[in-house]
Amino acid sequence: MTSDDGRRALVVRGGWEGHVPVAATDLFVPFLEKHGFEVHLADSPAPYADDSFMSGVDLVVQCYTMGTIEPEELRGLAAAIRAGTGMAGWHGGIADSFRASSDYLHLIGGQFACHPGKDPAERDGSPADNFIPHTITMLPEAAAHPITEGIADFDLVTEQYWVLTDEYNDVLATTTQKVRSFDPWHREVTSPAIWTRRWGSGKIFVTTPGHSLDVLRHDSVRTIIERGMLWASR
Repeated sequence: MTSDDGRRALVVRGGWEGHVPVAATDLFVPFLEKHGFEVHLADSPAPYADDSFMSGVDLVVQCYTMGTIEPEELRGLAAAIRAGTGMAGWHGGIADSFRASSDYLHLIGGQFACHPGKDPAERDGSPADNFIPHTITMLPEAAAHPITEGIADFDLVTEQYWVLTDEYNDVLATTTQKVRSFDPWHREVTSPAIWTRRWGSGKIFVTTPGHSLDVLRHDSVRTIIERGMLWASR
């Protein structure tokens, strides 16, 4: 679909298939088209290296867990964001991409460390071993932010991301990992769950919920992602 106002979105999807990158991004392509974006789909970060193409991209939506990125691809992505291209993503598709690239981690501002699971005595070897009840807690800053305005704290039963991060992020919501009798840590750990980051003239939006399609369809999660994409766009 070609947009009336010339806005262009690049959706980069791939990497680890456990995050169903094609089906996950397909949930949001119609929303982008409805809001006037011409959507381009890619199954690798290769388009990032095309300076001419990237100069016309207003929004990158990335759903690419793990994998690798070539130096020229990362250089192109970072240059586009500095020049005003927005970037948005959720869960491992943005916060667990390209683990070997420290420059990518610096750009995004938060890196997946782990998702603590259930009591070992309750595990059965299925993916649900990593699904635990937890709360996404909205911070006071979220009340008036266009991404999170009107959204209250909400509960999920899915992977709870513990992320390594820095103070440059503008955090809108957090989640707190409790201390349980079988855990090796000795105090609660609070991680950002929704954050934004300014980079040059560009804006970056990240939310850590989004492991599976049912989580992405959760009213609050989906609303936050939709608003986050629009907020981040040039």
